[in-house]
Amino acid sequence: MSDYLCLTLLANAGEPEAAFKARLAVFWTHMLRNKPDDYEKVYAEATRFCATDDRVSRQYMVEAEVAPMLTAELTANGIALVPVDLDDTYSKYEAAGPDWFQIEH
Repeated sequence: MSDYLCLTLLANAGEPEAAFKARLAVFWTHMLRNKPDDYEKVYAEATRFCATDDRVSRQYMVEAEVAPMLTAELTANGIALVPVDLDDTYSKYEAAGPDWFQIEH
C-alpha cells in the first residue's frame, strides 16, 4: 500500500479563488498531457478551497514518491506551496473521507 503526502497549494497574495482555480486547472491539464504517469499518482483533491496564511489554498493527496517532482513542477509553473513534511504520511483510507474527492484516472 502506498504512503500519501498532503500538498497544500497556495494562491498568490490577494488572488481570488476563481483565478486560482483557473491556474490550477491549467497546471493539472499540463501534468495530464505531459506527465500522465506522474499525474496518476495524484490520488485525491480536497472538496473545497481553504485559507492558509491569508491566501486561498487547495490540498491534494499524492503518492510520496511523486512529491519531489510535483513540488519542482508546481514551483516551475508559478504555484506556491507549503513546505511538504515527508514524515507526515497518510493512508489511502485517510484520503477517502467526505472532505476528499478521489481523482479518476
